[in-house]
Amino acid sequence: MTASIADVELHPEITDPLLPDLLHPSRLLWTPRELRDLTSTVASELTSSLLGILTFTSPDRWWARLALTEGVELWLLSWMPGQHTEPHDHGGAAGSFTVLTGTLAEFYRYPGGPIRSQEHTVGSALGFGAGRAHQVLNLSKQNAASVHAYSPPLVATREYANLADIPADIPPLPAHRSLAELRKEPVEP
Repeated sequence: MTASIADVELHPEITDPLLPDLLHPSRLLWTPRELRDLTSTVASELTSSLLGILTFTSPDRWWARLALTEGVELWLLSWMPGQHTEPHDHGGAAGSFTVLTGTLAEFYRYPGGPIRSQEHTVGSALGFGAGRAHQVLNLSKQNAASVHAYSPPLVATREYANLADIPADIPPLPAHRSLAELRKEPVEP
């Protein structure tokens, strides 16, 4: 099934008909596993299209929104050596990322738990629930890129000075919003 333009907003340079079929615009809330499957499939099946729009910038990271529905947002991010996020949570949204190129390091924590770390290489896919806070970094000497998805979409992230500062509870998911409302939101993954 191909989604109508009213149900799905797509990046203009991604013309592969597979992407709309993967987005399931009627699905209003995605699980971490569904998000992981989405980012993994997009990274593996649309690699050429993604590499065609991928850009590396400094000093700030580069990103492009690939798709938006009422239930999910999909992003492509680039990471030059040394670039990173601040420690943050996703405001109660579930998320996922898959490494498209290079290697990324992640430090993460669930409220009340220890800070852990993990290295993610090409093809590594991770889905996570709403209670996870993390920091993603490119500690390598090579550029990296990753595909990210979040549900519900466009929920503001909260930054922390460090992962030890995560509160005991990540607030609950926000109320459902229409695609028209989502289009009015400022965007930054």
